[in-house]
Amino acid sequence: MYRDIRREHGPVVPVLLPGEVPAWLVIGYREMYQVTGDPALFPRDPGLWNQWPNLPEDWPLLPMIGNRQPSIYYTVGEEHQRHLDMVQAAMERISLMEVRRHSEQLADGLIDRFCSTGQAEIISAFAKPLPILVLARVLGFPDTDGPALIKDMGALADGGDDAIVAHQHFGGLINKLVASKREFPGADVASYMIDHPAHFTDEEYRLDLMAITAAGYLTTADWVGNSVRLMLTDDRFAASLTGGRNSVHEAMNEVLWEDTPTQILAGRWAARDAWLAGQHIGAGDMLLLGLQGANSDPETHAVTATSHDGLRSGNFAHFAFSHGEFQCPFPAREMAELIARTGIEVLLDRLPDIDLAVAPQTLTRRPSPFLRGLNVLPVQFSPTPAVGGR
Repeated sequence: MYRDIRREHGPVVPVLLPGEVPAWLVIGYREMYQVTGDPALFPRDPGLWNQWPNLPEDWPLLPMIGNRQPSIYYTVGEEHQRHLDMVQAAMERISLMEVRRHSEQLADGLIDRFCSTGQAEIISAFAKPLPILVLARVLGFPDTDGPALIKDMGALADGGDDAIVAHQHFGGLINKLVASKREFPGADVASYMIDHPAHFTDEEYRLDLMAITAAGYLTTADWVGNSVRLMLTDDRFAASLTGGRNSVHEAMNEVLWEDTPTQILAGRWAARDAWLAGQHIGAGDMLLLGLQGANSDPETHAVTATSHDGLRSGNFAHFAFSHGEFQCPFPAREMAELIARTGIEVLLDRLPDIDLAVAPQTLTRRPSPFLRGLNVLPVQFSPTPAVGGR
């Protein structure tokens, strides 16, 4: 698809969102670098959007696009930096050893539910619940909120008819979390955010926690699912499923290049009229960041180093975490990678002969154009006993 539209339109493509709402999709590596690296010309400020008068109140992508609000995701300049400093400081106080311990414990608990059966559907039974259960603990949610968070995050990501209701319910869970941590602080991100010396309102804490949870959950779940799929279907990894740990890291990095969980990110808005790759971008136009399109740009493949088997295990110049002022904060990336890698390692340790139970070509993706993840990933393996919270 990216090859075809690049051939017809070049690296910046005119597209229509639901309801015939116009936007630009950036799929060129060089153009992506330019847009994400110039927050003055292309800020992440949805208040600039020239299409607000044309949107119905129930437009399904409203929760994803948002509007001007005091959060890390929707502020710019000094105000954005203020939120970023608070969130990063809170995340840096989280012990990565604790994150790994939570990941191992929760992965074992999930695998215990199906390991004796000899078969499982890995997306719903493992890849989706693991990240949100770990994040729930890290952020300060009680474990009991995990199922509701999974349901709400899925609805938001797919942008369907239930997205607005899911967004409201998600906000209610966050409100309860902030109120609880004000009264009973703990060793978690929410408590550390509230403990930060800069002054923030409860609304700002709520919005920042919503952004962290939404950004971290389904992307990590899809990173797990896409990586396991690659390891079960690509001959380059088949020999190492029962062996070396390097193959997990290589598969995860290959996914960020070739099958990245965040395909398209909304967005940037032109602060004034501009030209980009020969396209006239009007003031207030929305630019969608086609991260996978940029990663697959033929010009990129011509200059990025690969190993003899075609893997780019030492190359991290992809756009999977975006780029520039609004890229995913480093502590969040580190945490997501640790959760995903630990989960996959535990899965392979517990089920060493795991194999795909269906033909690879029958696997299907969720309908979201923004996030790329599998609907199901059926596997089979030799039954093994539960470890009982080892």
